[in-house]
Amino acid sequence: MAVSCVSGAVSLPSQERRGGEPSGTAGDGAPPGRPRLTELRLSAFAGHRRTAFPLGALTLFTGPSGSGKSSALRAYEALARLGGGAGVGEVFLDPVACVPERARPDAQRRRGFRVGCTADGPEGPVRLDVAVQAEPELRIVGERLSAGGLVLLETALRDPSRPFVQAAWHTAGQSPVTRAPLPDDRLGTALLPLRVAGKTDGQRRVLAAAEQMVVALRSVFACDPRPERMRAAVPLGSGRLLGGCDNLAEVLWRTRTECGQRHAQLVAAARAGCAGVVADVVGEVLADGTVRGVLDRGDRVRTELGRLGDGELRYLALSLVLLTGPGVWEIDPVGEVPAALQTLTVLADGLDRGLDPGQRTELLQLASRMCERGHIRLVGAVSDGSGVAEAGGATVVHLEA
Repeated sequence: MAVSCVSGAVSLPSQERRGGEPSGTAGDGAPPGRPRLTELRLSAFAGHRRTAFPLGALTLFTGPSGSGKSSALRAYEALARLGGGAGVGEVFLDPVACVPERARPDAQRRRGFRVGCTADGPEGPVRLDVAVQAEPELRIVGERLSAGGLVLLETALRDPSRPFVQAAWHTAGQSPVTRAPLPDDRLGTALLPLRVAGKTDGQRRVLAAAEQMVVALRSVFACDPRPERMRAAVPLGSGRLLGGCDNLAEVLWRTRTECGQRHAQLVAAARAGCAGVVADVVGEVLADGTVRGVLDRGDRVRTELGRLGDGELRYLALSLVLLTGPGVWEIDPVGEVPAALQTLTVLADGLDRGLDPGQRTELLQLASRMCERGHIRLVGAVSDGSGVAEAGGATVVHLEA
């Protein structure tokens, strides 16, 4: 089935989707040397079959309800968590929902799904493909890590009665391949640094490719602001923003004192997207030790965030996410890798949910600026595809139901 590439947009029907880097898109925005995902593959996942999505610094999925925007982001987040070392049971709480609806069980009554991605970086493009069995029991039954046409790691389930897969990785020493069992509930690529000695050129190549993939996958912040949780005062804590932005007021209190330049940009964003005069955005500590968020109107009047509409709260929270970063988000960064070599990615399903046209335009333009600088990457889903071209440099993926 054909794929059209027009002005940086990729139109993909619900079956047999395939996309390379769209013509007219800007670069991926990542500084040289930073591993980053450039493609997401859903070979068989939920409503997707044989699909490949290009990923840029700013990627926007558009399409009608039911076209698969949310499931694409869910697959990305799942790969990120597996890359961070999470068990398959922690990642897929409802694995049967990930199995394509028309997938038939085999003779052993097994059904599953397949996902994958490509990470670019110093080692060039590195591909990871993972097969997960959802029924009758959840386990990773196959994995392949490859680069430059060479398979660096491959696993397969040989004995269904035992809780491990047989793994083989490239050695290029006296023995071209090393074989050993790996647990069937973890991503083998994330375990390689604990298993590969790195004594031969081949082993070092395997380790470098695995590290590039893991660094590209980790440090993902899945964000879905919940206005109903953002209105009340909250206790002071770590000051790290939760995925639902429940503790927005606490983070406002922290960031206002730590980075005046970024805070000024947040105030400018609030001024553009919130009703009325906005002189400042403040986290105000109350007598009981909790902190509430307020808009300072500049005339000794302060409006509690609890009085704002859902759209205003989501807009304010998403603006804060785009303007902060790893020291503020509640994420588990790759501690052994310098921050300068990591690429931080925001996953935002329903990016424009509840926003009016003006807020939507302001938010997309802010996202475009921050992603172009290489500050962050953003993969978001928007319900309304009109006007997304206003977010300059975006990779826009149009899905069809």
